[in-house]
Amino acid sequence: MTNEQLKELEDKLWDSANALRAYGGLKASDYAVPVLGLIFLKFAENKYSQYESDILDEYQKSKGSRMEQPIQKIALAKCGFYLPDNARFNYLLNLPGEDSMAKALREAMEGIEKHQDAKFQDVLPKEAYFDIEKKKKDILPQLLKAFSDIPQDASGDVFGKIYEYFLGKFAMSEGQKGGEFFTPTSVVRFIVEVIEPYKGKIYDPACGSGGMFVQSAHFLQHENHDLSDIYVCGQEYMGETVRLAKMNLMVNNLRGEIIETNSYEEDPHESFGKFDYVMANPPFNVKSVKESTVKEDKRFYNYGLPKNQGRKEDKISDANYLWISLFATSLNKTGRAGFVMPNSASDARNSEYEIRKKIVDSGIVDCMVSMPSNMFFTVTLPATLWFFDKQKVNTDRKDKILFLDARNVFHQIDRAHREWTEEHQQNLAAIVRLYRGETDRFLELIHKYIVNADEAIQEVGPAKANLESALEKLSKGLKAYAEETKNEKRTPAKKQALEESDFYHKLAQWERSKPEIIDQKSLQQSLVETSQENAAQHEAAEYLKALTEQYKNELGALKKDVNTLTELWKLADKHAKLKTDKAWTTNDLSRADKVLEAELEAYIEAVEQTTYWYNNIHWLHKRFPEAKYQDVIGLCKMADRSEYAEEQDYSLNAGRYVGVNVDEDELTDREFKQRLSEQSKQFLELSQSAQLLEQSIAKSLRSIMNEVGD
Repeated sequence: MTNEQLKELEDKLWDSANALRAYGGLKASDYAVPVLGLIFLKFAENKYSQYESDILDEYQKSKGSRMEQPIQKIALAKCGFYLPDNARFNYLLNLPGEDSMAKALREAMEGIEKHQDAKFQDVLPKEAYFDIEKKKKDILPQLLKAFSDIPQDASGDVFGKIYEYFLGKFAMSEGQKGGEFFTPTSVVRFIVEVIEPYKGKIYDPACGSGGMFVQSAHFLQHENHDLSDIYVCGQEYMGETVRLAKMNLMVNNLRGEIIETNSYEEDPHESFGKFDYVMANPPFNVKSVKESTVKEDKRFYNYGLPKNQGRKEDKISDANYLWISLFATSLNKTGRAGFVMPNSASDARNSEYEIRKKIVDSGIVDCMVSMPSNMFFTVTLPATLWFFDKQKVNTDRKDKILFLDARNVFHQIDRAHREWTEEHQQNLAAIVRLYRGETDRFLELIHKYIVNADEAIQEVGPAKANLESALEKLSKGLKAYAEETKNEKRTPAKKQALEESDFYHKLAQWERSKPEIIDQKSLQQSLVETSQENAAQHEAAEYLKALTEQYKNELGALKKDVNTLTELWKLADKHAKLKTDKAWTTNDLSRADKVLEAELEAYIEAVEQTTYWYNNIHWLHKRFPEAKYQDVIGLCKMADRSEYAEEQDYSLNAGRYVGVNVDEDELTDREFKQRLSEQSKQFLELSQSAQLLEQSIAKSLRSIMNEVGD
């Protein structure tokens, strides 16, 4: 399944589920878990069908012998679960109309859990289906029918992506509450790219729905590592969210254990010094934790407790540094951690300052990344990513910290939400890798972008040819039509309109534009064969630069041609076309404007793809031309001890180090228009709110004046 097909399927499934709000009067919080349960059910059927013949063969071979095993036991060994007949989608889809679908779904979920390990008992949703059925009886059958569209051959990876997509959509619908169980995927992916969890135990003591673990699995799959190389350990306070996380592990075929607990109070995984990797997005600024709960716990007191000086009350001043201490103390001797913190933690004073100083002096702080605002559903202000690396003390980076200010690197999803694209993640991670001295990986990334650009170039020629063909066809069709019907009778108004618009003259004079030709440097080899050497990659980038400039000129000329010809077609359609006009059809003029528009869009997309890959190459080349780390004003700074300890007094705020580049603005035309459009919408909304507020104040004042007058 291609990414385009997957996106289309995800959108279709979400539209079906989201229609429940309008049709069934349900909130996202009412149907999120049961809908995710149905996704799991379809995943279970697809996966089981891949193993079923082997399961049945082994069962038949052992049947009647001393080695006979129950089919359920064989299924668990081969597939990971047993799927009873009443949990099959076809069985549920063909359920008689008078039967309760909610009851059937509960029995299906119970049938799957019956033979599972204890840690996966009571995970799947059951009773929630009755609440939906009470609203409207036909909702559940409609949902099942919608999810049956997921192809039979869809793999676990596809289901993982669909599941993740739905988690994100539900979180966005829920707003503040949604952030309790979901960290935006692009943030998690970047954390994974930096800490690189190849092998070992991964810990998240505030795991929500398990997104950190899932992205670790995707990272391993992308790097061709086995999922069995990692074991995940999670803790989560909310029982409903724990069940979401356990389903997430099952969907993504991850080994591990998630425990419902309060991480301040209990340590079920015995985390101190145990884990290879720690990832988390903990709750921010919690002030309700009692000092007595944590003061005897070495997970928290190792670097000191964050408490109000001079106050006798049994309360921690702020739990942010409890979490930071927990992450640091949970790492083994070679461990890495990546986690989210509010910006305020980077400069916090008093007892938090003392804790931060000890952590920094220990040498484990590797990298600090300032994020754009509006990246989270629960936090509108910018947050910061912290990265620890226990191995750093044994490298030449021992007394250095990388500060990366990524506040201006983002893609605007809508007015209220932003994200990092995959290339944003890769480009930022490339800076971290250069800082670590991994030049070869930087060159590998540039090579990948060059290959992608080469693939995009292959699409430009055919798209351009199709557009030129459509232009030629419409031009010939219009001219032929004008000639064939020039003596036909038309109303005086139409004749006048054609004369005033100079239609016939413009049509006769129309010819293709001739764009300026840019002098392009030729390459001795194809782009895809460009070696992974810096000089060769720069040469390829120069070629791409010239090529994209040429594409820009050609696109401008073709847009002009399309606009001119479309206007002529519209004039003909409105004023020249006759009521009973076979010539209009025989010259292929029906909906010819739509055909031309579609071909233009396809060509624009092909050109923009090529430009997109060149822009990513240029972004990296401009900042790191030698394929070696260097400080970049406004983006990154590798600070040594004299800077972060003495000059900045242990501040971990990237903005204090990188400076500001006032001249930099490398937005593409589309990004600029999108950003301008979003800001314009925001301005209009604020203006309307201001007007309503003015009216309300004026009305209140009039009311008060009338009362005083009375």
